[in-house]
Amino acid sequence: MKKTILMLGLVGLFAVSCESDEKMDQQLGDSQIESSSFKRNCASDDVLKQQLADDPQLSKKMQQIESFTAAKMQENFNSRLVNGVIEIPVVVNVLYKTAAENITAAQIQSQIDVLNKDFNATNSDYNNVPTLFANVKANVGIRFVLDQVVRKSTNKTSWGTKDAMKKSNQGGLNPLSPTTKLNLWVCTIGGGILGYAQFPGGSSATDGVVIDSKYLGTTGTATSPYNLGRTATHEVGHWMNLRHIWGDATCGNDLVADTPSHNTANYGAPAYPHYSTCTGSPVEMTMNYMDYVDDRAMYMFSTDQKSRMLAIFQSGGPRYSFAQ
Repeated sequence: MKKTILMLGLVGLFAVSCESDEKMDQQLGDSQIESSSFKRNCASDDVLKQQLADDPQLSKKMQQIESFTAAKMQENFNSRLVNGVIEIPVVVNVLYKTAAENITAAQIQSQIDVLNKDFNATNSDYNNVPTLFANVKANVGIRFVLDQVVRKSTNKTSWGTKDAMKKSNQGGLNPLSPTTKLNLWVCTIGGGILGYAQFPGGSSATDGVVIDSKYLGTTGTATSPYNLGRTATHEVGHWMNLRHIWGDATCGNDLVADTPSHNTANYGAPAYPHYSTCTGSPVEMTMNYMDYVDDRAMYMFSTDQKSRMLAIFQSGGPRYSFAQ
C-alpha cells in the first residue's frame, strides 16, 4: 500500500502531451463497435490533456487545487455539509436522434439510484470487498437528487469528446447552473467511448459528465457488461477529482495513499488476488470504481479517495458552491 501521496507525481501529470486531433477524430469515427467487443474506455484523461493544451492557465489552477486537496486531506474536516450530507442536484441533458437514444425517465432514475447506492456504500456488492481491503472501503456520504431532465432532438449520429454536446451553438445543450448542479449529458459519443468527465478547475461552461446512452443506468438501452450504472459512478469520481487507479501510467500515481500501485488498467472481471509487478508486488484493488473492469466487478471507493473527493467541497475548494 502506498504510504504517502507523492506530490512529485504532479509534475508528470501536468506535463503530458496531447493526443493529436487527427488520431482522436479517427478513433471517434468508428461508431459501429459493439459493447461485447471492446473494453471500457473513459476519455476523461484525453479530454484533460486537450484542455491543458488549449488553456495555459489550467495547469497552474489544477496544481493549486492539488495543493489545496493534499492539505485538506491532512485535516479532520467536517464532511457533512448540507442537512447532514452533501446533496448534489443533477440535471440530465438528453440529446437524441433515434427513439432509443431518447432514454426513458425510468432509465434516468435507475442511474440516480445507482449513484446513491455506490456513494453511500449501500450497493448490494459492497460486502464483496476482500478482507485485505475491508479496513479502507468507504462510505463517501454524498446524495444525488434528480433536479430536472432536458431533452433535445438532434441530427447528430455521434458527438465525440470535444464538448459539442455541451454547447447550444453546436447543436447541444448548455449546462444549467453548473456551479450548483451536476450536469450530466446523455448522448451517443461514438468511438467506443463509454463516458468522460471534466475535472475540477475547468470552465463552468463545459463542467459536468457525459455518458453514452447505451451505458447509463440499469434498464432500457443499458448494454452488458456496462449495464449496472458504474460508468457514471466512475465518471462522477473523476468530476470529484479522482484519477484512474493506475495513474494513467505504468505503476503510476493516482494521488491517493491507500490504493495499491497498479501496472495499468484492468478489464473484464479479474480473479482475486491479482498481483501487480510494481514495487512490492501488491495485490491490485481491481474492484475499485476507478479501474476499468466490467460494471459487475467494481464496487468500492477507498477511505483516502473519499477524503480526496470531500476536500473539494470544503471552503476554498473548487466545488465549495455545491455545499452551500
